Amino acid sequence: MSARFIQIHTLTSYPASLLNRDDAGFAKRMPFGGAVRTRVSSQCLKRHWRVYDGEHSLAELKQPESVRSRVSFERFLVEPLVKDGVSEELARAAGRKLVGICLGSEQKKEKAEKKGGKKKEEGAAEAGEPVKTAQVTVIGRPELDYLLGLAREAISAAGKTPDKVEDEIEKRMKDKKLKENLKALMPGSLEAGLGAALFGRMVTGDVLARTDAAIHVAHAVTVHAQLAESDYFSAIDDLIRDEGEAESGHINASELTSGLFYGYVVVDVNGLNENLGGDRNLAADVISKLVHMVATVSPGAKKGSTAPYAYSHFVLAESGKAQPRTLQNAFLEPVRTSGDLVENAYRALKGHFDDLDGMYGKTDRQYAGLRAAGHFGQGKTLAELADWTKSKVIE
Repeated sequence: MSARFIQIHTLTSYPASLLNRDDAGFAKRMPFGGAVRTRVSSQCLKRHWRVYDGEHSLAELKQPESVRSRVSFERFLVEPLVKDGVSEELARAAGRKLVGICLGSEQKKEKAEKKGGKKKEEGAAEAGEPVKTAQVTVIGRPELDYLLGLAREAISAAGKTPDKVEDEIEKRMKDKKLKENLKALMPGSLEAGLGAALFGRMVTGDVLARTDAAIHVAHAVTVHAQLAESDYFSAIDDLIRDEGEAESGHINASELTSGLFYGYVVVDVNGLNENLGGDRNLAADVISKLVHMVATVSPGAKKGSTAPYAYSHFVLAESGKAQPRTLQNAFLEPVRTSGDLVENAYRALKGHFDDLDGMYGKTDRQYAGLRAAGHFGQGKTLAELADWTKSKVIE
């Protein structure tokens, strides 16, 4: 029987780096087990996996993409209409009307703009102002292409005034077959794009379909207390220096951290399969690529000054039907940083596994790791581990 859940656990070490910053420019933190840890947010991790375009990337699957932006309607609806010869006035009237209908409830959340003591009406905009949504929205390219075709038809049938175009769009959007037409674009949730099928999307309108995330990602947290240092730096002014003056063009300080991070990802296999239209082979390919990416794709902050690239020391995958559970609690007591940090983390993880296995029974699991055989037995290569997870989805 195929797996209900695939869990992926990682241990990844980063030297001097600033992987994920807060609003004050410091490394993100999280108190855990009585100690403050360095943290990388799940949003940061998911974005790097979504946009990664190298070997084992999601792009290799050649599935419809999700567009995550506030200007999706401007870029993929208004601009093509203008390129077709439609006036900007009519194109933007069509774009704003479609935004209002598709994302009406979300648009109401936009801040009220006060002009002359009165709130700016919803949807109101200057004539040349680009069409923007109130917040970043996730829209599939198939959906945007469908709406573009609908706008073209409405403009062609409605004459030359914005009011008539809006009325024509509203009439067409009230067609009961509209939702069915959108859902028929692609199987499952792929009308919303691959990104939405994997990581979900929230919409409050009644035209576009909400998609529940099939891949659940935890914030990565160090297994030990935070290790941080203030990095004082200066930028030398070459021309002034050449003239013999000891002057810097810029002086500042930035926080740098180092640490061994525990990462945790859960794949709801049935949810992923449903979101992908029942294509279990595609679901297996997604999970296989995910194993590679969580192990080898690093957050990319401060690339030029810290080169924050690392591969995981340890990647463990579990297959099963029971509710998933994190292994972060293996590090509830902060791991000692004296001596061999990785070895200390392995011992903590092995002890936690022994406790879990003794209480709940052993899970179906395999791993790939550096210097881990003494604790966990013979491991696999990362490619073999990815193939193992794939087999658990399609068996």
